[in-house]
Amino acid sequence: MIKIENLSVAFDGTEVVKHVNLEVTDGEILGIVGESGSGKSVTALTLMGLVSDTATVTTGRILVDDCVLREAGKKVDKALYRTMQGDSMSMIFQEPMTSLNPTQKVGRQVEEMLKLHTVLEKEERKQKVLETFEAVGLKNAPTVYDSYPHQLSGGMRQRVMIAMAIILHPDLVVADEPTTALDVSIQNQIVSLLKEINTKENNSMIFITHDLNLARRICDRVAVMKDGLVVELGSTEDIFDHPKEAYTKNLIEAVPSRLKKRVSAMKERGKREPVVQVKDLSVYYLDGNGNPFAGKKKSEIVHNVSFDIYKGESLGLVGESGCGKTTLSKAILGIHGGYTGEIVHATVRPQMIFQDPYSSLNPAKTIGWLLQEPLRAQGRLDQSKAMTKADMETAAYDMLRKVGMEEKYFHRKPSQLSGGQRQRVSIGQALITRPGLIVADEPVSALDVTVQAQIMELMQKLQQEMELSYLFISHDINVVYHMCDRIMVMKEGRIVEIGETESVFRNPKDAYTALLLKDSL
Repeated sequence: MIKIENLSVAFDGTEVVKHVNLEVTDGEILGIVGESGSGKSVTALTLMGLVSDTATVTTGRILVDDCVLREAGKKVDKALYRTMQGDSMSMIFQEPMTSLNPTQKVGRQVEEMLKLHTVLEKEERKQKVLETFEAVGLKNAPTVYDSYPHQLSGGMRQRVMIAMAIILHPDLVVADEPTTALDVSIQNQIVSLLKEINTKENNSMIFITHDLNLARRICDRVAVMKDGLVVELGSTEDIFDHPKEAYTKNLIEAVPSRLKKRVSAMKERGKREPVVQVKDLSVYYLDGNGNPFAGKKKSEIVHNVSFDIYKGESLGLVGESGCGKTTLSKAILGIHGGYTGEIVHATVRPQMIFQDPYSSLNPAKTIGWLLQEPLRAQGRLDQSKAMTKADMETAAYDMLRKVGMEEKYFHRKPSQLSGGQRQRVSIGQALITRPGLIVADEPVSALDVTVQAQIMELMQKLQQEMELSYLFISHDINVVYHMCDRIMVMKEGRIVEIGETESVFRNPKDAYTALLLKDSL
């Protein structure tokens, strides 16, 4: 159905897609995998006619059912694309919250597809939308129809996007990282739904992802891209069981797996010294004045939890979105004050590593300035004398080396770094005041699999060197398995299970834990 022949795409004279040849047959799911910047999304956006106007097709062409959509040296036929977008080919984007209009109810947004491409009357359009919502597993479809995007969960928003993509039964669906921001259980539901739609509709799909486990589960064939080139292409079984290229082998090797040996950073298993003790903690929503909504049961986010984190330990915290993980971590850090119970710290100034360093680092400041900011706020290290400007600069350079970056990055800004480098800077910021306890909130979920492996290795190395304790929050069970000594499972604000990593994985006590582990296989 789809033929991409010798396609090259350039921005300002620099080719980012180079001589790509791909075919997708009727009913087939083709996976495109590779690291950020490999050209996956640009290839798909060029196919869909959604690539930026600054992009130039320098060689090759794209055909859909033998109709030439795009060709080097020829003007884009926007009218042709308009007839095909949504009707014959559609796209599911990575982040539905930014793809959906926040000021319009989702039912109206999906209905727009029918307005543009059909002659159905208003009531018929609404009925068709409701039927499609039910088909993608959205319960209580009339309520969803009249909801704004912010009133839906992440999984529900992604189902709305899928409904929008399939409502006209297109021959091709392009899914660009459709599950990256979702919890493992929701992720599995979305993948199963896409597979089910593919089987029922017999449509073609292009599934773009950096999660190789997902590609293996859903795709018939896989194309591996690196630096704009397709370096390997074959059946999913051949790619994963008999990879030919070194790059493909490295990608597969970097995927966290429970089959790989786990190494603990804890030096002594017998003697355990708590760095934080949490007793009978309940956390509440706050009103506009920063006060908890006392007495209202529905305002309680975290319900009566108790646990310790020990020196040198990594305690994993897992659970679905909205279960209270981040709220619990904010209470521990003193960011959220609406709680009852007790939090006792044995360390000074615990710090946090955030999921997205691009939004947590000030884009106007240099890396050197950002690394020194925690020192300026604190003024000293431990009980030592106040630090001079020269002391802070020396400490920042030292931390830059500790996180595996060269001194030349000291004067650069976040926009001049890769995602992995920015995350290293975030780690450096968190560690420079020698906090003892680090809360890592999804620190690797936004990273490519190879960069993810590097950051996990760096965090374990620094943990051993500095005797750090981690509260490691993640929805990726396999990442938690590799990083953590113990695992704490959270559901609807409660801790349903806590135990040694190996013990929880081998013999989960709670049915919800067993479900999470099953979903992550």
